[in-house]
Amino acid sequence: MKLSFIGLGSMGSAMATRLIESGHDVTVWNRSAGATEALVSAGASAVDSVKEAFQNPFVFSMLSNDAAALEQFSAENLATAAPGTIHVNHSSLSPEAADELTARHATAGVGYLACPVLGRPVAAGSGQLNILAGGDPALVEKVQPVLDVLGKRTWNMGDSPRRANLVKIGVNFNIIHAVEALGESIALMERGGVDPEAFVELLTNTLFGGIVYTGYGNAIATKSYYPAGFSVALGRKDLGLAADMAAEFGLSLPTVPALIDVFDKTLANPEFKDADWASIAQVSRDQ
Repeated sequence: MKLSFIGLGSMGSAMATRLIESGHDVTVWNRSAGATEALVSAGASAVDSVKEAFQNPFVFSMLSNDAAALEQFSAENLATAAPGTIHVNHSSLSPEAADELTARHATAGVGYLACPVLGRPVAAGSGQLNILAGGDPALVEKVQPVLDVLGKRTWNMGDSPRRANLVKIGVNFNIIHAVEALGESIALMERGGVDPEAFVELLTNTLFGGIVYTGYGNAIATKSYYPAGFSVALGRKDLGLAADMAAEFGLSLPTVPALIDVFDKTLANPEFKDADWASIAQVSRDQ
């Protein structure tokens, strides 16, 4: 299949590489040249603009935040898209941004799906992502062969793109709590003389199995925060999205102020500001 991939950060690069290795004809665009060159070496073609990327019938993207997505998927860039183009946006965005992008794509006659993903770059590279698909089911069906290459399951979030983005916010909100709970409990165990790795082994082999507790628990126990699979800054962004949605719905989420404080303290620490978001655990450890 001939397709474009926009946004070549750690996750986008892993996803695009997976598509190339699976035999797809992939065109890439990225703001900085370094990541583009690596994908071209792997077999991709490169273009100089988002407008050019939208000349392919299928466009996939993974950008870091609302501002980046709204800038690149402007009305001007979408206006010259090839007729019948479908854009699959894998970014973790606010529902508000999803609504704006849905409207822009509709005006331009471009199909739009919000398909945020669950998983880290290693899962993307092995096709083991979970994909949350929101939008017209007929469009999802057309791109499903590509989604099947990237993920082990596509979860149907209904015909609204914003709903897929909302669910991703909810998932990440749960991960944040799990990481913080691990950080606090490991700090407690360490102060009491309990080996942190043994404690995590106990947790993950009894009551708290699964990817989050196993992966982040071991990272926290061994203080393995580099390279960042998902940065503190991106985690803080997603926490802010959860807070914004709570405000929109009139909900009070009591843990949010404390979690914001933890993330802000981590970002203010030069040792951890560029680390994996598991490093928020150090706020409890370093007290």
